[in-house]
Amino acid sequence: MTIIELKKSRPTTIPASIEIAPKQGLESTDLPGLFPAGTKVYITDIGTDTSETLTKAARRVHELGYVPVPHFACRRLTSRDGLEDRIRMMTAEAGVTDVLVVGGGLDKPAGPFTSAMEVLETGFFDKFGITDFGVAGHPEGSPDFSEEVAMEALRLKKNFGARTGARLRIVTQFGFDADRFISWAGILKAHGIDLPVHLGVAGPAKVTTLLKYAAMCGVGNSISFLKKNALSLTALATSHSPEAVVGPIEDHFLSNPESAIKQIHVFPFGGIKKSSEWLVERGSWDIKTSLYRSVESK
Repeated sequence: MTIIELKKSRPTTIPASIEIAPKQGLESTDLPGLFPAGTKVYITDIGTDTSETLTKAARRVHELGYVPVPHFACRRLTSRDGLEDRIRMMTAEAGVTDVLVVGGGLDKPAGPFTSAMEVLETGFFDKFGITDFGVAGHPEGSPDFSEEVAMEALRLKKNFGARTGARLRIVTQFGFDADRFISWAGILKAHGIDLPVHLGVAGPAKVTTLLKYAAMCGVGNSISFLKKNALSLTALATSHSPEAVVGPIEDHFLSNPESAIKQIHVFPFGGIKKSSEWLVERGSWDIKTSLYRSVESK
């Protein structure tokens, strides 16, 4: 490859995935053509939707040309049979090959699973052809376990991928301190973890909305950071551009090709349309090119 070809092959912006609720997947009239074809669209599971509802949402996402990435919240799963049935249904009816497997956030498990590793080790994902996995990362730490415990959990998951051939990546909770996120991603290798990292960021939204979701999701350090930087973040929310967070992450991504950071994952608290418009405007998404390529490939 020549120097000119090498330069052309390098990205000029950081790519992005996005998250939606099952109801949006099923009902949103904005969804068709809103994201580039092939975008990873994560479908949340807060424990109130049935496997049938989650599968229908994933099927619509798939039919619209996106890649559905349903959540599996392990401590919310009520039985092994239910888990197997959900995976079977999603792969057979919605073309799912990529999932996000997370703990689930309950103090008391609803069923037999207490951790993501227990769900991964069932073998059900491999049985039904799941090849790609997102697993949780905690740049700000967690009130439920120490950093040492978190790193050991990631090592176990990395070893699971090496042992089984599964393609794993780390997907983090959203936050607002770019320097902290970049630093955290940088120390993973020191702990023997070389998985790609997709950093969670909040899409355009009012500060009051961000504070509400930060409190709901238990990201305490983010709440403190938001309050400390309220004036600048209020200005950003007004202009619908969270660049104060994404800008430094993107600069690091572009300047350090060997970095573990490979992508951002957007939580569209201000709405999927606003987040999509922002990602297109900043260049992370190219809707027109994506649609053209989609048509050409058919």
